[in-house]
Amino acid sequence: MLEKLSESSGNILGYKVIGKITKEDYATLIEDIEALGQEEDSIRLLLDLEEFKGEELKARGAKLNFRGDYQKKMAKLAIVGDKKWHEWYLTLDDRLNLTRQIKFFSAGEREDAWEWLQR
Repeated sequence: MLEKLSESSGNILGYKVIGKITKEDYATLIEDIEALGQEEDSIRLLLDLEEFKGEELKARGAKLNFRGDYQKKMAKLAIVGDKKWHEWYLTLDDRLNLTRQIKFFSAGEREDAWEWLQR
């Protein structure tokens, strides 16, 4: 499940991923990024994976395609959570094919991640 974080504003989107992510969660993420891309030249994204438990089987084969050039607008990505999810992210990155700066933050460093995204 994706929970949009209240700190999201301007060109920064943040989500807490709870439990297993679904194909529908991926669709929501893509839709939100595309909507923001229509308003902003640069997009910054935070994924809090502290309560993340993996992907549902149906989600693994999901094609995560953006319409337009929104993936090129992705400037920064902050990932908060256990190091085991860094590897998961790398497989997701292959499917999203995004261009951006990436920084990983340990569990409990979400505030630091927000600050990095705002710079």
